[in-house]
Amino acid sequence: MSDQNKILDSDEPAGRQYSWQTVLRLFVPSLLGILIFFVPLTLAGRTTIPLDHMVNGVRYLLGGLDGWYALALIVAGAIYPLATGRWRRSVTERIFTVLKLLGVVAAFMALSGWGPALLHTPDMLPFLFDKLVIPVGLIVPIGAIFLALLISYGLLELIGILLQPIMRPIWRTPGKSAIDAVASFVGSYSIGLLITNRVYQAGQYSVREAAIIATGFSTVSATFMIIVAKTLDLMAVWNLYFWLTLLITFVVTAITVRLPPLARMGDEKSGDEPEIARGHRLVTAWYTGLDAASEAPSLARSVALNL
Repeated sequence: MSDQNKILDSDEPAGRQYSWQTVLRLFVPSLLGILIFFVPLTLAGRTTIPLDHMVNGVRYLLGGLDGWYALALIVAGAIYPLATGRWRRSVTERIFTVLKLLGVVAAFMALSGWGPALLHTPDMLPFLFDKLVIPVGLIVPIGAIFLALLISYGLLELIGILLQPIMRPIWRTPGKSAIDAVASFVGSYSIGLLITNRVYQAGQYSVREAAIIATGFSTVSATFMIIVAKTLDLMAVWNLYFWLTLLITFVVTAITVRLPPLARMGDEKSGDEPEIARGHRLVTAWYTGLDAASEAPSLARSVALNL
């Protein structure tokens, strides 16, 4: 019998021993991640979450080079599918490769001022490049560093076990999908989609479950929400904005899973979650989180993987 099943079925799951270092490894990174993503601080007269302060600080240090930094990222993104041959894989890859190349042209126009005057009005290229492209180019890599604190040290696994009883009846997905949902919303929807794809390829999600997660939970992330909030001057009410957006996203997903086409997709899969014995959920969640913390890679490794 596996260790997981022992936890699920045993009357004495506490027989598993963990050091204080493991307990601290579960809580310290997770709490620090919560602080960075959710707790507003006032610095230099501005009240916002620490991640936003960091992005502003890096942009200040870059000065006039921030636009060239963003252009370099765009050029690298356009060259990558050509250099690796990814553009040949599918029609979708070809379309996105063309769009990436057009993005290089648009970025160069935004920086140089070249091109039709209509595109250089304040609400067109200058707005997009200054308010969206540059901040996104900074917030994604910086956010990835601290995302490791939230998703790599057991917090998501612990939350996933606790939320199993509500995921299936409300969103028709396994309890483990709570991990994808939180990873997508709190950190990066691209990471959430990566998790979803890996679990689906392993046969633990059906086509319908993977589609529900990808089109419902993984449609927005906190890091991009910061960009939108700053553009609309909503950072002063960040927590209200964040939690309302989360609520609306999950309510809409609960509705769409009952409508075509999601409701008509296939629900076959090769594996499913074990049932947790009555009265063991809290203990199981606790030990599952500790298991993840004990097996987590070093902080440097976690940061590198997320980045």
